[in-house]
Amino acid sequence: MRARFADLLAGARLLLRGFGTWARDPGLMALGAVPALIVGAAMLALIVVVAVNVEGWATALSPWAAAWDDLWSGAVRFAIALGILVGTVVLCVLSFAAITLAVGEPFYERIRQRVDERLGAAPEAPERGFWAGLGSGLRDALVLLLMAAGTALVVLVAGLVPLIGTALGLVLGAVLGGRALSRELTGLAGEARGLTLAERRALLASRPWRSLGFGIAAYLVLLVPGLAVVATPVAIVGATLLVRDLRGEATTAPERAA
Repeated sequence: MRARFADLLAGARLLLRGFGTWARDPGLMALGAVPALIVGAAMLALIVVVAVNVEGWATALSPWAAAWDDLWSGAVRFAIALGILVGTVVLCVLSFAAITLAVGEPFYERIRQRVDERLGAAPEAPERGFWAGLGSGLRDALVLLLMAAGTALVVLVAGLVPLIGTALGLVLGAVLGGRALSRELTGLAGEARGLTLAERRALLASRPWRSLGFGIAAYLVLLVPGLAVVATPVAIVGATLLVRDLRGEATTAPERAA
């Protein structure tokens, strides 16, 4: 158990190390924050709309509770409303990562390249044709978006469990969201090494606690709207470090090695 906890923390530290890149290369990181700012504003607007209307939606979804005592009907509708809101937040966090990576791919690919150049070039990926690469990218994006929707649905349903639903939903959101984010964010570093989505999932599964630690840390920082803008390019740095770590590649620059 202690080894698993240590691996969990090691994964989180890989994300935190990415914040140092803001001091090392602020111009490139600032460019990486622009797509996150645009997508984040849209996601925040969606969450606000849901928050404003969720009480009415919860009432409409529970007509059978109208005849109950006010205390119990209120508790049930509050649980439904909270489940919808938490599920929406989880969906937005996971979709935010996928959409932001798609919108800002040239910036994030440059950040990934800069990390690999500083730490030692990654193995050259095998050449793929344009259509093969496009089809693979669209397929991977669809799989990841479906995972995001499924995770949000699980969190919503968990939120309906009496008494422990809210806490259960938050914990499941962090764990399942963290797993999904670790897959999403490692896409650029994986593709640079010629890894398919299935191969990338197998790589993450080789050190599941380290991968989960990185993913949960990324999920938590991306939950905070302002911090998410700054942390999105950081997450690309951390994801590149994670892939390098799992593949046994150097994660420290030669001049700074112990």
